[in-house]
Amino acid sequence: MHRDDLADLYHGYIDCLNRQAWDTLGRFVHEAVTHNGRRLGLAGYREMLEQDFATIPDLHFTIELLVVEPPRIAARLAFDCTPQGTFLGLGVNGRRVRFAENVFYTVHEGKIMSVLSVIDKGEIEAQLG
Repeated sequence: MHRDDLADLYHGYIDCLNRQAWDTLGRFVHEAVTHNGRRLGLAGYREMLEQDFATIPDLHFTIELLVVEPPRIAARLAFDCTPQGTFLGLGVNGRRVRFAENVFYTVHEGKIMSVLSVIDKGEIEAQLG
């Protein structure tokens, strides 16, 4: 895939997440997807995302930075949300927090095959302190 195609794929993927259009997730995510080295498969990946939205009802993915170098995509995603209960082991309990996620994707056969993600937990801790 070319850069423009990968960028379009990624924007479509983020739109799918924000709309919680789980039935279309397979258009963007490979059946054998891995997340941080764990093979989840499409069903497990969807379950992980659904749980994220259950924990964070106002979750919204905002692309802050996007770099495309086929077959890889790198993004910095910004979040401004109110997780319920415990999030990343922190007692957020409905408090509004802002944080970023740095994430790298590898695309195979036109779909996201690998996701490597790091969330800025320190930023959340500083806001809760």
